Amino acid sequence: MEQTNLYTQKEILDKARELAAMISRTNEVDFFKRAELQIKHNERVQDLIDKLKQKQKQMVMFESINKKELVEKVEAEYNQLQEELDAIPLVTEFKQSQVDVNDLLQMVTNVITNTVSERIILDTGGNPLTGETGGGPEKKHSGGCCS
Repeated sequence: MEQTNLYTQKEILDKARELAAMISRTNEVDFFKRAELQIKHNERVQDLIDKLKQKQKQMVMFESINKKELVEKVEAEYNQLQEELDAIPLVTEFKQSQVDVNDLLQMVTNVITNTVSERIILDTGGNPLTGETGGGPEKKHSGGCCS
């Protein structure tokens, strides 16, 4: 195994912060921020969100006093409000922007994970096709463990 430059945890975290700053300046994050701002300033959306929060509180209260029929009634009202909210194009765009940002973050995480795993496999003389690392006990012959 060849000795290469080793990095400190601080250096890695500094690079992670640099990467985070880059991600925060992507089209996906920019769209998300703009959509979130529009959501916050849309009276209809905010009114529906407030009503949904009230319905949630009512459901919790009715559940706590075992009023099943009232829970079901309020839950139906909640679902109706949620459908109304979800039908607003701005909300749909906002939810999609959340998915897009999460997908980007997941891709970055996967690249880091896969690259580190591959590097470990290669550095230990393992097999990248099987994903097995090397450097385990030498198999001198197949006649048992201690011969």
